[in-house]
Amino acid sequence: MSSSRRAVRWLQPGLVVKRWMITSGLGLVIALLGAAVWADLQPIYWSLESIRWLLSQVTRVLPRGITGPLVLLLGGLLIWLGLNRSFGSIQQALAPEKDTHLVDALLAQRRLNRGPNIVAIGGGTGLATLLSGLKRYSSNLTAIVTVADDGGSSGVLRRELGVQPPGDIRNCLVALAREEPLLTRLFQYRFKAGSGLEGHSFGNLFLSALTAITGSLEAAISASSRVLAVQGQVVPATNADVRLWAELENGERIEGESRIGRATSPIVRLGCIPERPPALPRALEAIAHADLIVLGPGSLYTSLLPNLLVPELVEAMRRSRAPRLYVCNLMTQPGETDGMDVSGHLRAIEAQLATLGVDERLFSAVLAQEDLGRSPLVEHYRRRGAEPVSCDETGLRTQGYEVMRAALQGTRPSATLRHDPRSVAIAVMRFYRKHRRDS
Repeated sequence: MSSSRRAVRWLQPGLVVKRWMITSGLGLVIALLGAAVWADLQPIYWSLESIRWLLSQVTRVLPRGITGPLVLLLGGLLIWLGLNRSFGSIQQALAPEKDTHLVDALLAQRRLNRGPNIVAIGGGTGLATLLSGLKRYSSNLTAIVTVADDGGSSGVLRRELGVQPPGDIRNCLVALAREEPLLTRLFQYRFKAGSGLEGHSFGNLFLSALTAITGSLEAAISASSRVLAVQGQVVPATNADVRLWAELENGERIEGESRIGRATSPIVRLGCIPERPPALPRALEAIAHADLIVLGPGSLYTSLLPNLLVPELVEAMRRSRAPRLYVCNLMTQPGETDGMDVSGHLRAIEAQLATLGVDERLFSAVLAQEDLGRSPLVEHYRRRGAEPVSCDETGLRTQGYEVMRAALQGTRPSATLRHDPRSVAIAVMRFYRKHRRDS
């Protein structure tokens, strides 16, 4: 984009720059008038007389028809030069290594600040994927994250330090980060060697240390959000030390999120210890002011449903007038959702809500993947025990569900079948805009 076109963009409304420049100019004039009055108006007389003399000398050389435009052009060039250099200096100070021009950054931030209040609920990589796509459309994002993880680095830190598992929260912070890529890579760095360090990510250790220093995971998240310049906020679903349990179809009861994900029989009921954990006030406030509430994508029993074990969150969603959307997974997960279609996922959500006495559908709209068809990648997943999550669109609509389907895996070839951040965000925003038009 040329410099002249970029300069014109400064005139667009909403940048909150022009009004303060005009205010500063007006202030300068008033200050000069005040100084003149204090000096018995003599400076004004001197200034006017000097200007009159200067103009008379200039117009003796060139006629007014030429002098006027030349002086006007000179003044305009000086104003342009001063503003251009000033904004360039500000850009250099704020982001010396970025190619984005200041006016473009301000316009983009204005658009994001005016974006809808979106609450995304879940955990694991699915929630982080959704957030990294939605941050293109709004900076008013709240991620409500499960804290039931007890495997991997998070599980070790939870057992040895007594902290809440930081892994899913770390992923969401990185997904919403606006800071330099090097810092986000540092947060995601996982040690590959070292006694006691192997397998741990730097971000998990950082959050655990901050939790010990600040006294709570919530305060540690706030501090980390400032470090990473997070766009929005990340909130744990509860501040309780939650441990999941599940009853299986064969009558067995297993405990621990990591074991539930490898269940050998279909799950019929999910619960947690302690029962009815409390929600954080920030999570309830975000739901109360939400324009859109999204559940998923993510592991059904270990990332999504644990959030619905917090009664206050469920009640806040029930009271909210915001549209609510469930984003279904692309593939079934062996040991967790074997053989389940979209309808089965929705029944599991409703059954979980029923345990809290909620007999209404909180998520009557679902976003599902278009038919994947046959491909070497799908066959590779089938050999590992996963199947595409089928969607009986007609049957779901007959049951009163609103069904949206899209190519959520994206259009670019990849080695895995995962949600594409951009594709999911586009579909979610299409759903939001449709409901905003209809309301």
